[in-house]
Amino acid sequence: MTDDRSPWLVRRELGRLLRDLRANRKIREVAEAVGVSGPTISRIETGARPATRRSVLALCQLYGVEDSLREQLLDLADRASQQGWWDRYEDIGIDYLIGLETEAARISAYELFLIPWMFQTREYARSAIRSAAPLMADNVLDSRVEVRLTRQQLLTRASPPSFQILVDESAIHRQVGSVEVLRHQLDRVVELAALPQISLQVVPFSLGAHPGISSFTLLEFMSSQPATVYIESTAGDLYLERGAEIERHKEYLGYLWAGALDPDSSLRLVDGIRQKLDP
Repeated sequence: MTDDRSPWLVRRELGRLLRDLRANRKIREVAEAVGVSGPTISRIETGARPATRRSVLALCQLYGVEDSLREQLLDLADRASQQGWWDRYEDIGIDYLIGLETEAARISAYELFLIPWMFQTREYARSAIRSAAPLMADNVLDSRVEVRLTRQQLLTRASPPSFQILVDESAIHRQVGSVEVLRHQLDRVVELAALPQISLQVVPFSLGAHPGISSFTLLEFMSSQPATVYIESTAGDLYLERGAEIERHKEYLGYLWAGALDPDSSLRLVDGIRQKLDP
């Protein structure tokens, strides 16, 4: 049977198997035994880093793995090392996230400050990235913008995931770039929100205080792969997979969906704000 899963889902499966084999051994002890760092073992087990054949062989020897399972793990390591289109861009920092997006059946997200990435125009994306990193070199900025726009092809591919997107009303009003950039951006939001696979709802100011204290994304899969919550922060990106963490963020989404404007009212609000920006 062929396995057409993305390398990033294969990487997660390999990581879980290796984590199970480690059992009660401490990560530090395993790392010292196979000659790598503790963070390397941790990232392999979470799927954030591919495991090399050499690492897998060393871990199998340490854990006393039987031949048949060792060959399975080595096969997974080979398939997990395959590359995606984003590997030609240096230092994007979200390769693991993009790999998960390509396999997700449903992507639910709450965005607090900005128009979500899947709606962003080139000019808005460039202004947003530049604002977050004023000293970024122009060539790096160009690469980041191209990656963001290429990610958007996910919306219109054959059999796209469904998108359940919540955006705070403040993000609709916030000027990123010029007034013209914002006007064209809101046009783009209205255009894409009409696609059948996209549901956009605005969390209005009138909801008041709520549990959406930061932006986050929930990725869910058709397979047995566990859901993942992705949180971007200045302290480093977080990938949450524990059941309690997933359920807590689903509760957050449920509360926000209940308090958000319905899709039609959301689009009317966005279009009304856009019309106020006309010259």
